[in-house]
Amino acid sequence: MKEKHFGPIRFLYGEKNGRYPFCHSLFIDGAGVLIDPACNREGLMQIKENHHVKEIWLSHWHEDHIMFLDLFEDLPFFISEPDATPLSDVELFLDAYGIIDEDFRSHWRQILRDQFHFRPRKPARYLRGGETIQMGAVTAEVIHTPGHTPGHLSFYFREPGILFMGDYDLTPFGPWYGDRDSSLEETITSVTRLRQIPARVWIACHEKGLFEEDPGAIWDQYLDVIRQREETLLRLLNKPRSVDDIITARIVYGKPREPQALFDFGEWAIMEKHLERLINKGIVSFKDEKYTRVY
Repeated sequence: MKEKHFGPIRFLYGEKNGRYPFCHSLFIDGAGVLIDPACNREGLMQIKENHHVKEIWLSHWHEDHIMFLDLFEDLPFFISEPDATPLSDVELFLDAYGIIDEDFRSHWRQILRDQFHFRPRKPARYLRGGETIQMGAVTAEVIHTPGHTPGHLSFYFREPGILFMGDYDLTPFGPWYGDRDSSLEETITSVTRLRQIPARVWIACHEKGLFEEDPGAIWDQYLDVIRQREETLLRLLNKPRSVDDIITARIVYGKPREPQALFDFGEWAIMEKHLERLINKGIVSFKDEKYTRVY
């Protein structure tokens, strides 16, 4: 497994360049803290055998961050309180995504158990935004960065100046805020907050993942995806559009992808957040099962 070391902090590269269903992970030597164990199963088995892993931290509850948590079931894991509930029961997990259709729920129950090794779990304790944890020579600041999920956490390691941003990954795809309890506005606030932290190295969970120079304009490009999605949606709503019309427009993913049910769900999950915001602003109306821009 490919690694990059920053003193006691190891950046563990995920399979497929950290693309879903994998993610990049972090391991802090000495402290024995492993964050988001979903990079590579064989590599994590070696970490377990050759290093003293003491505890698991999760940035949030999504399945691509817990895929290999089963390797460490004998160890305590920590997560924020708002994000603990989905991990306690597979039905609550599906509820937190906002999955209603029973066929889709049945499909995902099987995937969660077979591919992501899901089982009900209870954290040893909660990580709380604002707390400081001494880890030998490294001090970790826990930062509550909601939006992606209600309890999403980031971690700033003071001495090496490393900021672990979790799923605020600065990818060209842009932010994800499509869960039932995700927040578009809080996503913007959290990314803006992370940008202001005086880090020297920025680490995220997917794709490029490691930034050893200030991401600079990449921050703006990442957040600008939100504006682009909304502007495209408003152009579409020059005429009344149904839910199916909006999904078929592929504003989020750009083109049809397989499995269709998964990407259709994701398309609507993101678009629904924009529609809620636009309706609240009085820019869009909903009548006769169709959405229309208000002039």
